[in-house]
Amino acid sequence: MKLWGGRFTGETNELVAKYNSSISFDSRFWREDIKGSIAHALMLGNQGIITREEADQIHKGLTDIYSDIEAGRLQIDMEAEDIHSFVESVLTERIGEAGKKLHTGRSRNDQVALDMRMYSRNCAKEVAKLLKKLQTTIFTLIKENTETYMPGFTHLQKAQPVTLSHHLGAYFEMFERDRSRLKDAYNRMNFSPLGSGALAGTTYPLDREMAAHTLDFAGPTENSMDGVSDRDYLIELLSAFSTIMMHLSRFSEEIIIWNTNEYRFVEIDDAYSTGSSIMPQKKNPDIAELVRGKTGRVYGSLMTMLTVLKGLPLAYNKDLQEDKEAFFDAYDTVTDSITLFDGMLSTIHFNKEVMAQSARNGFTNATDAADYLVTHGIPFRDAHGIIGRLVLYCIDKQKALDDLTLEEFQSFSPAFGEDIFDAISLKTCVEKRNTIGAPGTKAIERMIEHCENCLNA
Repeated sequence: MKLWGGRFTGETNELVAKYNSSISFDSRFWREDIKGSIAHALMLGNQGIITREEADQIHKGLTDIYSDIEAGRLQIDMEAEDIHSFVESVLTERIGEAGKKLHTGRSRNDQVALDMRMYSRNCAKEVAKLLKKLQTTIFTLIKENTETYMPGFTHLQKAQPVTLSHHLGAYFEMFERDRSRLKDAYNRMNFSPLGSGALAGTTYPLDREMAAHTLDFAGPTENSMDGVSDRDYLIELLSAFSTIMMHLSRFSEEIIIWNTNEYRFVEIDDAYSTGSSIMPQKKNPDIAELVRGKTGRVYGSLMTMLTVLKGLPLAYNKDLQEDKEAFFDAYDTVTDSITLFDGMLSTIHFNKEVMAQSARNGFTNATDAADYLVTHGIPFRDAHGIIGRLVLYCIDKQKALDDLTLEEFQSFSPAFGEDIFDAISLKTCVEKRNTIGAPGTKAIERMIEHCENCLNA
């Protein structure tokens, strides 16, 4: 039985019915649909629009349907047009005439808008929770690796020495901003469209504020046309999801590089790797590669939503049915990606000596060597040139700066003294950098305190 069948005398074309149906995907928010209907029914009873007895009947009927679906005693009929039709149909079968009054003062337009807001609101909270768990894993690694030296890179070229703590701290900051984006989006979306009707409200004396607060919204939406047609919040969430995936993809790319034989910075746990069907030596970083690949999938969902909305006149249009599958897929992808990436990162092994040796062999201390000359009275531009020639000499001799003798240093400048070796050690190079955000011990201690505050907020 269709909710809108009274106007029609002929049957809907079978393909049209299938094309129009949304039960295959909107059944996902049956919980939100039932909770929203309970809030609406209680408000109707409170306002005297239906009797309190009828409101109580509806409340009990919907609560029983919720329990039965949850327990598997009631299966959602996938032949129904949508989840709203299914719930109302079952309710009417169970409690009779009172069930037919549930839809008083409500349209499917504000009903589906409500369900989507409630569902996506929960999604934002769940993704934020998963991000916090990932940040906790990163924070543990930060505390464990304050003296794990490694090369920092620009242009994928070794640049200056840092610590693994410092490097991981960059991703902690990215994910902290991601959590703040989700919080901002949540605050903007947390208003209830219920009571907007089809687009112009209703003549019934609804208490929209009561219904909104019953469902833990900050309040009702202020414009009924906007209430039924707004999907800005999905664009915000999908944008936040896309940024999260971009950050995960960047991190994945580094792990993929670090996992290569050429780098050997990390070894990924067997639980998060796979092998080759033909090459027995292979151990592939599949999770990192899949996260990197699935990032484009989430970007696609964002583009879908932007495209759906770009040409829609007010108010509701059936195009808006296309918001669900794109959003659901993006949500599933981002939650799976965060969860699996977190598992991979928490079990990864860092080859600390290999990382430190890579920093030594990559002339990452060249800037400090130039700074040494500056402190001994040589202008920086001249010092830069001296160290540049010194690096060329090292490349020709297949040596690191640390491997040179004092005589070799002094053949390029008499300003070099015995203390040059301490000045360009990895420990010294890192420890001297203690401005806010740098990799030195004092700066890292400050970062650790900052991370703790973020996780405890």
